[in-house]
Amino acid sequence: MLTWTSAEATDVGAKRKMNEDNMLSRPDIGLWVVADGMGGHAAGDVASQEVVNAMMQLKESSDLADFVDAVEDKLLSVNYQLRKHGQEALGGRTLGTTVVSLFLLDTMGACVWAGDSRAYLYREGELSRISHDHSAVQEMIDAGVITHEQAAFHPHRNVITRAVGGSENLYPEVRVFTVKAGDWYILCSDGFYNELSEELIAANLVHATPEESVRILMEKSLANGALDNVTLIVIKVGEEQ
Repeated sequence: MLTWTSAEATDVGAKRKMNEDNMLSRPDIGLWVVADGMGGHAAGDVASQEVVNAMMQLKESSDLADFVDAVEDKLLSVNYQLRKHGQEALGGRTLGTTVVSLFLLDTMGACVWAGDSRAYLYREGELSRISHDHSAVQEMIDAGVITHEQAAFHPHRNVITRAVGGSENLYPEVRVFTVKAGDWYILCSDGFYNELSEELIAANLVHATPEESVRILMEKSLANGALDNVTLIVIKVGEEQ
């Protein structure tokens, strides 16, 4: 039987006046969520909080497919509410948020996401991405138009192609994977991974506890300038003795 422990942190960063990121850690039901809001005051922070509020309502499940369906239903509902709120209260303004969620159920896991907040897996010394950015620059990378290095400085690097509240129809992406003892998982906003290379993340992830990992990774991210809000959750998978 696999077990897990987790830790999380968020910081407004060095440049922003408010934190539009929100997060949820529910290790009791094996659920973690990071949402990065867009739209400024009374918009981005509201959007990301609405996603977290909806995910808080999810109940423990022993069926992976059923839980993924429930997550998608919550996101579609929030998408509708945010569109409605933007039309009725904000004069047609768009308020949106990325979302990345991770659900673990013993040896199986699922990631559901929209936008460019990321989920990573660290297994046997190797860091890999579970999620795939829904962004303009990722589409250009996939098409072979630009490199990963060029993407970091591209003028469209902040353009998101999917977001909760971003358009009338939301298409969250889902990935299902196996979970092993010794795995480490990270959920984070772009404010985190834009400050640290994947090599640096991998080199500083594994510590005695997720709390220590979060503390060190957050320190390094903030030390690099933190132009955006920085949010991360670290999950460590073990085995019941």
